[in-house]
Amino acid sequence: MNANVHKAHPWHGIPIGDKSPEIVTAFIEIVPTDTVKYEIDKQTGYLKIDRPQKYSNIVPALYGFIPKTYCAEKIALLAAERSGRDVTEGDGDPLDICVLCEKIISHGDIICEARPIGGIRLIDKGEADDKIIAVLKGDEVYGAYQDLSEVPANVVERLKHYFLTYKNLPGEPAHIEITNVYGRDEAYEVILTSVEDYKQSFY
Repeated sequence: MNANVHKAHPWHGIPIGDKSPEIVTAFIEIVPTDTVKYEIDKQTGYLKIDRPQKYSNIVPALYGFIPKTYCAEKIALLAAERSGRDVTEGDGDPLDICVLCEKIISHGDIICEARPIGGIRLIDKGEADDKIIAVLKGDEVYGAYQDLSEVPANVVERLKHYFLTYKNLPGEPAHIEITNVYGRDEAYEVILTSVEDYKQSFY
């Protein structure tokens, strides 16, 4: 038996999926029950503690990123074109993804198959920071949705509120703006563009 004794790097070593962008692999870093914000250490690929959650912001869905994607020049150009804002660059991270599901997932550091249905375009200090919204493949409740426009408005508002406030500190001015909420077709375009940025930067 040939066992792989080396753990694949979640960003660079896990395939995005043969059916991308319709179905993508998502690496989940944090879940709604987490009181600490975890994120991938880019050098080692291990999950690290970024910071304890100081305030009452609770991520409203499984949250992580799509492997072998990158938000750089092409993502910035797309964001500038669609938002009409002056976008200087991508945020220099893999493309973020929120995965809606019915079940309670107890921890991150896992992968899942997700079906993108839309996205939220954030501009953070002039950087493009898109959040792809997806549903867990096969989910009994959210799996019926084909496009973000079909999702109940209060669910979308909860996602928007989280991303507008999760970096805010009391007494400091807000620096995050949501410029677009888009559907499945544009989500596909954002994913494919981030793959192009990845290939240009790492291949």
